[in-house]
Amino acid sequence: MPEPENPVPENPVSENAVPENVAPENAVPENAVPGHVMKEEGKFPRGLVIRLFAYLIAGHLFAAFLYLLFEMGSRG
Repeated sequence: MPEPENPVPENPVSENAVPENVAPENAVPENAVPGHVMKEEGKFPRGLVIRLFAYLIAGHLFAAFLYLLFEMGSRG
């Protein structure tokens, strides 16, 4: 028995169909609190900002102290 040239698949799938195992881009996690939106996506944690500021101030004070020591030492 000859087979047809263009056989029709048993389960046709349209071109726009989404596979079942692929999550949509805007999927909400199962444990998410309703109405809760994350607004701090682009912000640094507060503790990190405070530490960074403190280290910058301490680093500049230490550099100024070393500069003062070398200036006083060069005057001999």
